[in-house]
Amino acid sequence: MPKCKYDWPEAGERHLIGTRIDRIDGPAKSSGQAKYTYDINRPGMLFGKIVACPYAHAKIKSIDTAEAEKLPGVKVHLVQNVGTEIQWAGDEVVYVAAPTEELASDAVAKVKVEYDVLPHLVHDEDLSKVGDRGKPAAEQKSGDTVAAFKDPDAVISEGFYGTPIVTHCCLEAHGQVTEWADAQNLKVWASTQNLSGLPGAIAEAIGVPATNIEIFTPYMGGGFGSKFGPDRWGIECSKFSKEVGKPIKMMLERDLELMMAGSRPSHYAKVRVAAKKDGTITAWESDSWSTGGPAGGGKPPIPYVFNIPNQVTRHTSVSTNTGPARAWRAPNHPQSAVLTMCALDDLAAKLNMDPIEFFHKNADLASERTEVYRQELRKAAELADWQKLWHPRGDKTPGHIKRGLGVSMHTWGGRGHNSNCNVTVNPDGSVEVALGSQDLGTGTRTIIALTAAETFGLPIEAITVKIGDSKYPASGASGGSTTVGGVSASTRRGTIDARDQLFAAVAPGLGAQPDQLEAVGGKIQVKGDSSKSLTWKQACAKLGVKPVQVTGKNPGLCELGSSGVGGVEIADVSIDTETGLVKINKMVCVQDCGLVLDLKTAESQCYGALIMGITYSLFEEKIMDATTGRMVNPNMEFYKLAGIGDIGELVVHMMTGPGYDERGVIGLGEPPVISPGAAISNAVANAIGVRIPTIPITPDKVLAALEKGGMA
Repeated sequence: MPKCKYDWPEAGERHLIGTRIDRIDGPAKSSGQAKYTYDINRPGMLFGKIVACPYAHAKIKSIDTAEAEKLPGVKVHLVQNVGTEIQWAGDEVVYVAAPTEELASDAVAKVKVEYDVLPHLVHDEDLSKVGDRGKPAAEQKSGDTVAAFKDPDAVISEGFYGTPIVTHCCLEAHGQVTEWADAQNLKVWASTQNLSGLPGAIAEAIGVPATNIEIFTPYMGGGFGSKFGPDRWGIECSKFSKEVGKPIKMMLERDLELMMAGSRPSHYAKVRVAAKKDGTITAWESDSWSTGGPAGGGKPPIPYVFNIPNQVTRHTSVSTNTGPARAWRAPNHPQSAVLTMCALDDLAAKLNMDPIEFFHKNADLASERTEVYRQELRKAAELADWQKLWHPRGDKTPGHIKRGLGVSMHTWGGRGHNSNCNVTVNPDGSVEVALGSQDLGTGTRTIIALTAAETFGLPIEAITVKIGDSKYPASGASGGSTTVGGVSASTRRGTIDARDQLFAAVAPGLGAQPDQLEAVGGKIQVKGDSSKSLTWKQACAKLGVKPVQVTGKNPGLCELGSSGVGGVEIADVSIDTETGLVKINKMVCVQDCGLVLDLKTAESQCYGALIMGITYSLFEEKIMDATTGRMVNPNMEFYKLAGIGDIGELVVHMMTGPGYDERGVIGLGEPPVISPGAAISNAVANAIGVRIPTIPITPDKVLAALEKGGMA
């Protein structure tokens, strides 16, 4: 491929790329100076609260807000009207707003809503009990599974596997502050993953031009796929604010956040899988089902990673009254990893094969990623001390503590999204990069600053990054691990063009042509000759009074990124067979993502994903009561998340260098969160000798499995 001026620097020419850079917003966050939506308080602001339906399925009979409206300063806004059919407990019916939160809570208690309660379904683990709520999809086939399963050389394993509904449990709940500057201009401080896209979504619903709506997200406390749209509360709060002529802050309470702000869909499957006696996988058959709430659930991409030659899949979408589904980091992939990798691990056990050898042997089924996966399997095994610690199923050592290892593989896309940025180089030497992105806590600000600093030969602190305002040039939503690829590419193109304009301004004074110059070490100099140079400030002074202003775009000239990454993770666990408690000894993550811009941030993404993976593997579940249809753990006391003592040792290795860097930048946020559920489940099976079919792997499930014949 011919060289392009926008290309990332070659390995020997990089000064910041690939190093460990501290987050530039770390001091603001750790000191409390960073302002989140919760911190915004506008003059004359009212506090909004929600009157929610307590039933999983009901029709509204009547609404009486008279008593609430008698309270001083209380305003009321109907969200859903009499006759509306509610599909989940926690759905909004009425909003109230008051000068204080306490008064708003009092007003909620005084609103009277009557319902006709209707039949509901909130459990979908047993497909035989869902009745007409299940809608089978078309069967999909390839190859000849009948012949493959009848092959006399075939070894067949069968099992049931599953993952329940879990919530996003963002520490910063959903919500916004809305304020009308006048009848046609709206400002919204929102916790969103889609800063640039929100004005258009709100405008369509409230009837004002998108250009009249400005969104602010200076800092954000987690979204994980749940905060792309304005949501009903964002739209209705905007209408409510206009009605009362005052700003309104409405942030969801924790119980409503967990009940109705979206969840990761469940996935279950009965699987048959076959291999030859030498371990070559030959056939797959699965009957799967899932729910995404009332809308049902989509088909998981199974068999996952491995393109098994003979396969047949059947899927049923189940409609339940559990609340709406939303994208949850690497949508469908964590569930599919459990359904596939656990089934394949069971097959390896039946073959009496080491799972690492089994996956290594079948890596040919992973298409063009075959050799990458094999390298990652070898490296992960080395870091986990697999050869020394792994054993066939059932730890036979004396005592009630049993140890086991498990492995899983995963894949993801990660191509950069559409992004635009404005780059300004001022005559005083200051540099600004502005774009309409948001930093979810993943280091977006730092990546933008690093990219600009690398191009200009400046230190990170010389770059001012402006994000979090929808009036800046539009950039894509932070989803699908697309942000780093999008913003780094637009910043790279914009800064290269700005640098070239600066070169043109200073070249005559250095007796050189612009293409003979370079920006390095805080100077503009003739390539390889520091005696012919100007400091950065001296060079910028040559601009006179007019700054350089350039717009960078992604996509654009040169491929600065690509798509498709993979990884291997190994879990090392210990199980107390007397209590059923699972302890994580070590989690190993080996991951590729093309060119790593900031090694510290990349590793941090993996650490965070492993922690989140341990959490959903051992603790998380949206527990629904079959009788009432309500979530029984909508709080931080009983919706369990991992604590620092639950994590164990985390080991991360990034696959970098020749063969990887040439692919350019690929997003990393989601891939490493995919495999923990399968790896931990496989490790538990290795330790106690029996499969626990569904995650989370809680003590009661471990003890029940042991009673049925563990340690075999």
